Order: sequence, then structure tokens, then C-alpha cells
Amino acid sequence: MSTYLAAEDLSMFGRDPWWLVVVKAVFCFAFLMVTVLFSIVWERKVVAWMQLRIGPNRHGPWGMLQSLADGVKLMLKEDIIVKRADKVVYVLAPIVAAIPAFMAIAVIPFGPAGNEISIFGHRTTMQLTDLPIAMLYILAVASVGIYGIVLAGWSSGSTYPLLGGLRSCAQMISYEIAMGAAFASVFLYSGSMSTSTIVEQQHDRWYILLLPVSFILYIVTMVGETNRAPFDMPESEGDLVGGFNTEYSSIKFAMFMLAEYVNMVTVSAVSTTLFLGGWRAPWPISSFWEGANHGWWPLLWFVIKVQLLLFFFIWLRGTLPRVRYDQLMKLGWKVLIPVSVTWLMLVATVRALRNENYDFADIALYVGGGVLALLLISFVADMFREKARTGEQPPSQQQAFDPMAGGFPVPPLPGQELPSVPRRRPRRERELIVSGGSDTVSDGSTDGKEASDG
Repeated sequence: MSTYLAAEDLSMFGRDPWWLVVVKAVFCFAFLMVTVLFSIVWERKVVAWMQLRIGPNRHGPWGMLQSLADGVKLMLKEDIIVKRADKVVYVLAPIVAAIPAFMAIAVIPFGPAGNEISIFGHRTTMQLTDLPIAMLYILAVASVGIYGIVLAGWSSGSTYPLLGGLRSCAQMISYEIAMGAAFASVFLYSGSMSTSTIVEQQHDRWYILLLPVSFILYIVTMVGETNRAPFDMPESEGDLVGGFNTEYSSIKFAMFMLAEYVNMVTVSAVSTTLFLGGWRAPWPISSFWEGANHGWWPLLWFVIKVQLLLFFFIWLRGTLPRVRYDQLMKLGWKVLIPVSVTWLMLVATVRALRNENYDFADIALYVGGGVLALLLISFVADMFREKARTGEQPPSQQQAFDPMAGGFPVPPLPGQELPSVPRRRPRRERELIVSGGSDTVSDGSTDGKEASDG
């Protein structure tokens, strides 16, 4: 397999003078902040458009400064520390959530790995740095950021934030396994964990075409990792008031919101890097314009792809309702993890066959046979499972499920069904009840009309 591994040449990184490293770091920070400010306004505008509303239109031209005004308002609000809170952890939790969100952008390539651009007369790469294990660094940083939410819920000294923190912890464990398996498929196919090398390996075809299942898995898991609708269980205002950030105010509350939107930008940038060709121009443009992937132009293609993925986040929020918590866990453990592990084994098999110099027909035969075998096994398993479920107890002997038995409504468990809801009779079959008894004259019936005529 070593002959098919990507050649990692990271010698161009780590040679910039200190002032250029500072300039790049400031650019990465400014890119995230400006994108967040734009994304908040864009989200409110797009959701308002979907719901036939106007949206923000007061601050700045077309309301574009609304998010900046919200940030200033939050910073000027009174900063309250809950009396029962663990003050040290309570104050550190927003910082733990926000700082790792900014760190992952350090290894994201905005352009080619060569000395494509000149900054103050110094030729450099369009990337802060790169590592042989850059994707593992991104996974580690994303995992640390979740602890800010967990610690915020625990340290608030309140029930609702604690439940939100526990939900976040369970959600992180459930969805990061499938995310890691989706990453591993890209590692196997590209032969590298370096972000710049992964983008270089997509010079002929993007990995969204070669690894479509990995792309779908990562899209679902990145929505779950960022606690966005329809997977925003940790901050479910319907049952947790506000979730983990219920007891926070002022700048600490703003840092949680900032961390959420920065994480959205980060996972969109990672998805662009792994599956959408990174900074490469899309196919129609790259086919006739050779300079599209050189100079400052790659930065434009990268930003457009990231903005399209951010629009996907907004589209989901304006379209799908929040799922139940048991549905969230079922999707993570019973669907995403088995599919991701199976797909990973399939990708590993294809890579092994290619390394053994099998031709494409044999690879297609093996892959097609494996997929058909898995589909057959799953079909037989589902058939026997359904047969066993229906044979356990006849429908006539099943106990009626009362959702209000515990004093508050609860959803039915698998196998239980809600009682049928009595339907309202049509208007013509209902009697009009008015004060003073029934009135056949105002009923509008034919008999009442005849009685009034008589």
C-alpha cells in the first residue's frame, strides 16, 4: 500500500517569519468573526424569507449590521453569576467552549500549498500551518469544545442546564464515532491525514463523487456536533427552557452563541476540504480557465463553498422540526454507526484490491457482491424481526398506552401505539349551543326556517 500513499511534502510550512505567522493568525480570526457576523444576519434573513416575514431591516443597510448591534447589546447587559454555581467552572465554561472553536481553522488550506501569494513582498502559502495528522488535530479540538457545554450545564447549579449538559455529552459520544469513521474513509482513499495533501489528491475528482456515503455521514454528524436544528437537543427551549446556557447572561452567553456559529463555519470548512475539493475551482470553470486555481482566486472558491454549506444549515433550521431525543440516539447508534463502519470496511477492501493491481471489473464485482449480500442480510433480519414482533402479542391483547399516566405527556415507546383520537363531527351534524337553550331559528336548518315562516 505504500506505493499508493500520497507523498506528504510539508517542508514549505514552518518557514514563515514571526510577523507573517501573526498576520495569518489574525486573518484566520478575522475570517471567522466576519463570517459569523454575516451568517447570523443571513440566517435571520433567509428564515424570514421562508416564513414570509421581513426580518432584520433597521441596523445598517438592509439590516446587515444587526448581528453587530446584538453583540454590543449583549456586552452591555448586566453580567450575573448564579449564587449556587461553581464560580470557577461557571466562568471558564464559555471560554472552554469558544477557544477550541477558533483553533481548528489553523490547519485548513485556503489555497495551494506552494508559494502562490505574496504578502508584503514575502512569498508564502495560503495556510497557517499543516500537520501530518492535521485531521486528528481537528477531531481532538472539536472534542474539547464540547466540554465547555457539559461543564456549563454542571456548574450552573440548576436542573435544566444539567440536563442540557448531559444531553450534549451523550450526543457528542454518539455522533463523533460516525464522524471519525467518515474521516477514516477519506484517510484510506487519500493515503494521508494532512489537509493540504487531501486537497491535492482531489485534482481529478472530488471525494464527494468517490466517497458519497462518507459525505452524507459527515453532513449528518456535523449538524449533530454543532447542536443545530433538528439536533439541537442540548438547548431545547421547549423542555429545557434554554438548556445548558439558561443561567448565563451578557458576554458569557454571547460566547456560547459565538462558539456555535464558529463551529458551523469550521465544520463547513472541513467538509469543503475533505469532500468538495477545498480551494479548487468547480468543474466548469477549471476546465477552461487554467489560472482559476492560482493566485488569490482559490480563496474565492473556498468562501463560496463554505457559504453554500452554511446556507444548508439555515435551510435545515427553517425546514425540519426538532426530533425527539430517542430518535436522535436511534439515528446515531442504530443507523449512522453501523453504516459508517460497513462503508469503512468497503472502502478498505477497494483500496486493498487496487494495491494488489486488480482491474476495475474485479473491484466492481467484489464491491457489488458485498453490497448485495449486505442488503440481503438486512432484508432477512428485518423480516424475522418484524415477524417476531408481531408474534409476541396479538393486537387485541396489547395494553392501551396512556401518554398522560405519569401526569405529563410522554411519547410512546417502540411497539406502543397512541389511542385513536376521536374525530370532531361535521358542522352540519352538530347542534348550535347558545345561552338560553337551543334555538332552531338560528340553526340555519330547513325546519327552523319553516317554523319562522309559520
